[in-house]
Amino acid sequence: MIQLPSIDKSNTLFIDRDGVINYEKKESYILNWNEFQFYKDVTNAMKIFNEIFGTIVMVTNQKGIGKKLMTTDDLDSIHQNMLLQIESAGGRIDKIYYCSDLSDTSINRKPNPGMAFQAKADFPLIDFGKSFMIGNKLSDMQFGRNAGMNTIFLATTNPEISFPHPDIDFRFNTLFEFAAALKNN
Repeated sequence: MIQLPSIDKSNTLFIDRDGVINYEKKESYILNWNEFQFYKDVTNAMKIFNEIFGTIVMVTNQKGIGKKLMTTDDLDSIHQNMLLQIESAGGRIDKIYYCSDLSDTSINRKPNPGMAFQAKADFPLIDFGKSFMIGNKLSDMQFGRNAGMNTIFLATTNPEISFPHPDIDFRFNTLFEFAAALKNN
């Protein structure tokens, strides 16, 4: 059994979107709500996280806006619909941060920690040492490391990434598997 640290309302969950919450489009982008599809049991996982974590924020790279494949209104529509379904199942996301910058050197583009600093400015009680970043790519794990967080890797889209890995503290197959492990911890 995996020994997870004790988690309470003083902890923050940072969560990626595509490949974590919903299926991602290979080598493309989710451009509208019709293309968005939750992974199985994600809303149940979000309900568990709501009961455990004090703050839950989403951090997502969204180059589709920067490439003019979609608008910020398209992204807002996706997020509003996503939040409605998560909230109706008893979950929550306190705020969504996204980076539409095309340059990999942008401070706000993961793996750079800019979105973590934005969240800390909005939620001053966030302690990165008591925060968890959950994602499906090494750039998510590096984002977490760059901000001083614990990292949780989901093997949803990149199962070939080896574990143990210096950027990964914990590895799970799905978001719900992680939520269930927390609940049973």
